[in-house]
Amino acid sequence: MWCWLGRVPFAPAAALQERLRAGVVAGTGAETLLLLEHTPVITLGRSAEPSNVLAPPADLARRGIDVVRTTRGGDVTYHGPGQLVGYPIVRLRSGVVAHMTGMACAIAAVLKNYGIDARWRREAAGLWVGDAKICAFGVHVRRRVTMHGFALNVAADVSPFDLIVPCGIAGVRTTSIAALGVAPPPLEELAAAIADRLGPEVGVTFTRDDARANCNVGADH
Repeated sequence: MWCWLGRVPFAPAAALQERLRAGVVAGTGAETLLLLEHTPVITLGRSAEPSNVLAPPADLARRGIDVVRTTRGGDVTYHGPGQLVGYPIVRLRSGVVAHMTGMACAIAAVLKNYGIDARWRREAAGLWVGDAKICAFGVHVRRRVTMHGFALNVAADVSPFDLIVPCGIAGVRTTSIAALGVAPPPLEELAAAIADRLGPEVGVTFTRDDARANCNVGADH
């Protein structure tokens, strides 16, 4: 199944992912794709260098941006309104690289419908439009079940990326669908399109769960 959660803080979404993954590992829960946007937050992956957060804590607090350590791979990134975040909690049918490549292929196919040619770069774990990154990826695997996933810049304000060294790569430019001059679709509409394309890539048929009986984190609609 897949669920649209609306806008939620990072911590409850991470806790929900852990609960869903525990169910999949135990064989009692369904493989699930969570789609949402986050309130402003900088997240540090397992290999993150704290120095890649360039702004002092007081400045981030004044801007209303949280800073959170996460279990995903990778370095530092930013999440905020106008960014579509996807968390597939699924069993690996192949390796981690194949899982990430599958996510990237699905998103690139959807972006192509908007006239955007995004290319996967494994060494920089992202989808790139020219020399600008439009979608970041990072996962965590336990007992061959994934969590975390991707963050696609749709109508997001990309200026907060100037407060970090995105993915630990100096000089990276960040872009979005809107920044490329394309009218950004509503996030929920884009979420449905990506869920349709992502399912075959990860070996799961995702059916929308409007009741959200298993995905409720108190999100706004």
